[in-house]
Amino acid sequence: MPVRAPRSRPLATAAAALALCLAGGGAAAAAPRPHPAPASDCALPGRTGWTDEGHDTDRTQFQKSTGTHRVLTLFVDFPDTPETGSTDPYAAQLAPAADWMRTASHGSSRLALTPLRRWIRMPAASTSYGFARGITFEAHEKYVRDAVAAADPYADFSRYDMVYVVPTRAATAIPFSPTYLYDPATAGITADGTRVKWAVTFGQDMWHWGPKVADHETAHTFGLPDLYSFTGATHQYAGGWDVMGDIAGPAPQYLGWHSWKLGWLRDDQVACLAAPGQRTVRLTPVERPGGTKIAVLRTGGTTAYVAESRRAEGNDAAACSTGVLVYKVDSAAATGEGPIRIAPTHPATVPTGCTELDLAARAPGQSFTDPATGTRIDILAGGPAGDTVRISKG
Repeated sequence: MPVRAPRSRPLATAAAALALCLAGGGAAAAAPRPHPAPASDCALPGRTGWTDEGHDTDRTQFQKSTGTHRVLTLFVDFPDTPETGSTDPYAAQLAPAADWMRTASHGSSRLALTPLRRWIRMPAASTSYGFARGITFEAHEKYVRDAVAAADPYADFSRYDMVYVVPTRAATAIPFSPTYLYDPATAGITADGTRVKWAVTFGQDMWHWGPKVADHETAHTFGLPDLYSFTGATHQYAGGWDVMGDIAGPAPQYLGWHSWKLGWLRDDQVACLAAPGQRTVRLTPVERPGGTKIAVLRTGGTTAYVAESRRAEGNDAAACSTGVLVYKVDSAAATGEGPIRIAPTHPATVPTGCTELDLAARAPGQSFTDPATGTRIDILAGGPAGDTVRISKG
């Protein structure tokens, strides 16, 4: 969960193709297009000014999502909870996050984790930092600033893109792991002549969630929203299909839409239907590199349906169902309010360890319809290589 500064700022200028989408997004044409629409016709503009499903991510606020991200990991203790043990178990707890991110992005995004192997004493008690759900931006920034200042004599911050701050397990007053995104309108935090723009401050929940909590929180610095619900049933929208929802879910591979938004998929791996008509698309599983990954059916200025192929392999080895996953994307929906909603299949039984939404992958012969938008997605075939779908809009 990223903690937001108490002000709104406009997004950076969107790409020209996205600007065209603002005017036309999903309006009915007189007849089906003679040629497939370019992927850009199905890209959606963000409408929240924050983390969302839009493709026009503000790269002033959020860091690039491709390439190598140099991460300095700081281990902190406090006057009320001093630590004398080794930092090695803490570094080992988060280290697998790098392999997981590399696998999830098919090598497009890499975490280069450098642990500062010493305890850094914070200047104030752990209970003084105001950690609770709803922590303010100012309180969170003070915590990051104190950690950076205390570590500055031992590290050159100019060598890193972001910072992880890991507290001693004795600091129970630091319970959860929010993400810090800097505010360009303020002086912020500097060290060694470098602005500290992005940080993840881990809490005791890192021992519950495991290393994927780092992949979840770091993806917020790329611009991804939370897919779990801030109100009501926590995983009512996305189940366990994406690490941005249930971190411990059975199929946490990033959704194909997220991979496209982050630049891990090329436009030629996206099949788009932006006007009335139909397309038949052969999908390769998102867990594998190469091939067409998502079929997108645009339904409005900020909405679309997506179909993608999922298999129980790679990061999804424990998936509860395999086949075609269908979901609705709304780039105007705020983080925590269902910007992505998996279309359920309403199974008769739900195995232990799974939820109804975890069983939402569709098999050949099944279909999805939304009469309100004239949308239909038919699963025509499936096999080891992937799935074939027909997407239609009336």
